[in-house]
Amino acid sequence: MNFELNQSQKAIVNAAREFATKEFDSELAYELEKKHEFPMEIYKKAAKLGFVAPYVDEAYGGDGLGILENAMIVEEFCKADSSIGLAIDLASLPCKFLYRFGNHDQNERYLSKITSGEFGAAIALTEPDHGSDITQMDTVAIKNNGSYRLSGNKTFITNGTIADFYTVLCQTDPDASPKYKGMSILIVDRDMIGKRFQVNELGEKMGIRLTSSAELVFDDLEVPEENLLGKPGRGFYQAMGFFEESKIEIAAQAVGVAQGAFDLAYQYAKERKQFDKPIACFQSMQHKFVDMYLKIENARHLVHKAAFKFDQGQRDHRAAAMAKYYAANIANEVTYDALQVFGGYGYFQEYKVERYYRDARILSIYEGTAEIQKNIIGTSLFPGL
Repeated sequence: MNFELNQSQKAIVNAAREFATKEFDSELAYELEKKHEFPMEIYKKAAKLGFVAPYVDEAYGGDGLGILENAMIVEEFCKADSSIGLAIDLASLPCKFLYRFGNHDQNERYLSKITSGEFGAAIALTEPDHGSDITQMDTVAIKNNGSYRLSGNKTFITNGTIADFYTVLCQTDPDASPKYKGMSILIVDRDMIGKRFQVNELGEKMGIRLTSSAELVFDDLEVPEENLLGKPGRGFYQAMGFFEESKIEIAAQAVGVAQGAFDLAYQYAKERKQFDKPIACFQSMQHKFVDMYLKIENARHLVHKAAFKFDQGQRDHRAAAMAKYYAANIANEVTYDALQVFGGYGYFQEYKVERYYRDARILSIYEGTAEIQKNIIGTSLFPGL
């Protein structure tokens, strides 16, 4: 068993690190936060260099890399700047639906524009009354004369106001039993926004402020049948397949956020002096860094293992859930401890560790809460009960 990266992977990591170090400016991040604005120019530059959805086939503008290599890029981006890194990655996350379940025409129409940086996208699964439980959907789409009539509400939709298309989970067979066997995913285009499709920003939030969080309202919206993703009645299963892969990517985000906060605190501890010596000299401070370091290393190994197994064709729900749960959990712990190293200074925006702390909180909530991940892990430990 070899834990070392190969030469190609090292080159990818170095290239991602070099790009992020050069382009991710903390002052810009704060300005974008104030304006609640997406880092579009950086997103386009990242896409041009192949850092956006690199796992997509070359035929659609990707590099055909593995999920492991993508996790490494995501970690480097989120390490360099939590807000910019998360925003860029989240804008391309819906690619996983398209490249796994989309047909050639859909992939040419949407996927190639994501990898080029022309498009951003949003995933519309969550509803006001259905968060962790997506076995039931109130959003319905009735087939009529070669199209679907879509009605319902979605909420907490990341990048909702800037997305060029949305992957919408909805009930297409109201008579299906159980209900989830009658769900499908429809691709809704941004140019459909109007009288029968509205997108409303939900307002200020704690972190990830470079991304939009929106409500989608569909009122008998006509969606062409050609916008159906895969086969009808497969939407729930497509969502489950998506989550298996997206959890690994969110876990990589968490490792990057934690590592970035650690690095900021590490440098500060060497420079900040109290009692005539750097605070890094004190044993209590060193122990704090040991704990953070171990958590990050453990999380990274879980992420790499889950990604490696996925690339080998081994679908392991428990490995993905473990990576997501643990990495998100320690990201919250590490950013807390990193801010504590800064003392009162860490509470102010001048020291960007406070932004890492705010951005980290969402990691245990979106793409499956910490509680849901523990349910998945627990059930896998006691099969058949």
